[in-house]
Amino acid sequence: MTAPEVFDQRDEDGVAIVLQPVPAPEHWDAVRDAVAICPAAALLLVDI
Repeated sequence: MTAPEVFDQRDEDGVAIVLQPVPAPEHWDAVRDAVAICPAAALLLVDI
C-alpha cells in the first residue's frame, strides 16, 4: 500500500477503503502516487 495512513484494503475481496477522505498535507504525495498506480483505477483524486 502506497498510502496506508489514508487507504486500506479489505482482506476478503481486495476492495479499497478510504480511511481519511481529506488527508493531511504530509500524505498528499503518497495519495497522488497511490491514485496513479492503482491497477484497478479504483481511486480518484478530487481537488476541492
